[in-house]
Amino acid sequence: MKIRFTFAALALSLAVAGPALSQPSQGVSKSEITLGSIQDLSGPLAGFGKQLRMGMQLRVDEINEQGGVNGRKINLKFEDSGYDPKRAVLAAQKLVNQDKIFAMVGHIGTAQNVATFPVLFDKNVISFFPVTAAREMYEPHHRLKYSFAATYYDQVRLGAPKLYKEKNAKKACAIYQDDEFGLEVLRGGEAGLKTIGVEMAEKTSFKRGATDFSSQVARLKAAGCDFVVLGTLIRETIGTIGEARKTGFNPTFLGSSGAYTDLIHKLGGKAMDGLYAMMTIQNPYLDEASQPIRFWANKYKTKFNDDPTVFSVYGYMVIDSFIQAARKAGPNLTTDSFIKAMDSMTLATDIFGGAPQTFTATKRLGSDSSRMSQIQDGKWKVVSEYLK
Repeated sequence: MKIRFTFAALALSLAVAGPALSQPSQGVSKSEITLGSIQDLSGPLAGFGKQLRMGMQLRVDEINEQGGVNGRKINLKFEDSGYDPKRAVLAAQKLVNQDKIFAMVGHIGTAQNVATFPVLFDKNVISFFPVTAAREMYEPHHRLKYSFAATYYDQVRLGAPKLYKEKNAKKACAIYQDDEFGLEVLRGGEAGLKTIGVEMAEKTSFKRGATDFSSQVARLKAAGCDFVVLGTLIRETIGTIGEARKTGFNPTFLGSSGAYTDLIHKLGGKAMDGLYAMMTIQNPYLDEASQPIRFWANKYKTKFNDDPTVFSVYGYMVIDSFIQAARKAGPNLTTDSFIKAMDSMTLATDIFGGAPQTFTATKRLGSDSSRMSQIQDGKWKVVSEYLK
């Protein structure tokens, strides 16, 4: 007969018994580790969500073909949020309460992750490497939070003053999505520009899911902005810059890693040339890639009949990082043993050239380093060293 513990009872038993007597965690059986991931597969970030899912699935299939992690195969379950926080909560409830996942991995979206944290943490489920660079992914500190990407705030805080000075700009402005993501980019831009004595002359926002940016662009143009911070993702970046180009408005545009994707220049075309964005991992252009990346990309394309992108890399790395930590945790995998492993973890350097990732019991952001890239002739080109 199974003994059922409430979260409170489990916490009490762990406090009394100590780690040697840790109770089994949900999502772990003798033969399987069940993980969950919430992606946007039908909304404005469906392009990202599809790439993330395929990158994650490739690494899952590889490890399962090799016998799994310490003898356990990974069962990765996906749910679609449509980039809607309310749908994300429903998806999290299903994954946590019905599918009994061990951890939530690679969940996309700032507002979506924040909305689901209570569902996860009430059942002692780890939030592992959400695909958003918001500070909320590791702050305030929580034993179940792990994040890997330099924050939107820090990316733009460091990038904006550097680029503003390089361009000899005179008037800074911002357009941003009116939610946690966009506000993080805005705040980072404001904080960075303040260090060089510059304040935003104009700020304009749009609602999540918006498709028309003509009024916002008109405001920025009327204000005489020659430097614009973009708290935008795929179609908002394309829509804003496309509208600006049509009206003869050509400031320096700087986005966060949320705008760093091959979809910008693929969908937006020549008008996107000149856009700057912060990034943490380089997009894998295969004609310029190393042999290990080309080998990886060929496996990806054979499996999915599609070329990989930077979000494919994110997905692959999220699962690979989980595998490294689960291996280190040993055969007796529990939430406590996984946390213990992660809290002394330095993740192996990967073929994609990302900054080293280190974690401790008090450091739950793996890396705070980012670089700046620019779209030149239809491709992203790295134009700075790592900024910290």
